[in-house]
Amino acid sequence: MMDKYTRLQVVGIYAAIFVFLLFMLLPFIEMFMTSLRPLSHLFRSPYTFWGSDFTFEAYSKMWTTVPLLGRYIVNSVYIAGMVTAITMVLVVPAAYAYARLDFPFKSASLSVFLGVNMFTGAVLLIPLYRVLRTLGLLNTYWAMIVPGVAFLIPTGIWLLRSYLEKIPRELEEAAYVDGASRIYTLRRVVLPLAVPGLIVVGVSVFIGAYAQQFLFAITFNQERAYQPLPAGLFEFIGYQSVNWNEMMAAALVGVLPVMVIFLFLQKYLVAGLTAGAVKE
Repeated sequence: MMDKYTRLQVVGIYAAIFVFLLFMLLPFIEMFMTSLRPLSHLFRSPYTFWGSDFTFEAYSKMWTTVPLLGRYIVNSVYIAGMVTAITMVLVVPAAYAYARLDFPFKSASLSVFLGVNMFTGAVLLIPLYRVLRTLGLLNTYWAMIVPGVAFLIPTGIWLLRSYLEKIPRELEEAAYVDGASRIYTLRRVVLPLAVPGLIVVGVSVFIGAYAQQFLFAITFNQERAYQPLPAGLFEFIGYQSVNWNEMMAAALVGVLPVMVIFLFLQKYLVAGLTAGAVKE
């Protein structure tokens, strides 16, 4: 593909990619640099990006500063995993129905789903609090799982519906001719072909669930044993000072589960994101 461009254009393309990646990764690079500096050196003037005072002390001290840090990370992964599993179970049949079936108010209901995505969690905190209190779910894992599922189902339906629409209907019609039911066809024909799309939607939902935990946790959960990492990071904030280097170290460690998921699923993510992008 690069043969179509001149050498100058290729250099320009790679330079633009480099600038874009640098812009995206710079906050993480700065977080890492902050985690390596002693707390007393963070606010030195003039600011230096690279120094000789780097140390990994924050990565060892953060576990004693916040003893439940490991529990918070496990809680975040568990909550995001549960939200993803429940959301996918509900999203798959709903997305298939929107992709293949004709029923009243189909377009209108899709628009409603899109409208739901425009609301932030802060707008619905009080109604959600009353509902969760009535159901007796406050101060439990479910206090964060239920709202997470409710907010991420519309996103999952929209993403997966678009992918399912790219699967040829002829494959399903051939299965119907052989006497297969719609459920059997969905399970044996459609879903195996939709694996890249399912992984893309699943990872998107997982990241969304991981990112939404702070607001729900500080509102619906006061038990430290059930707190996720975003809420646990607040324990690095003291009355007179903030352990910024340890907080940045803990935040980077907390991001590792998501990075591992991307690492192992990157092949499927690329396949799912590029499906239908190449015209045959």
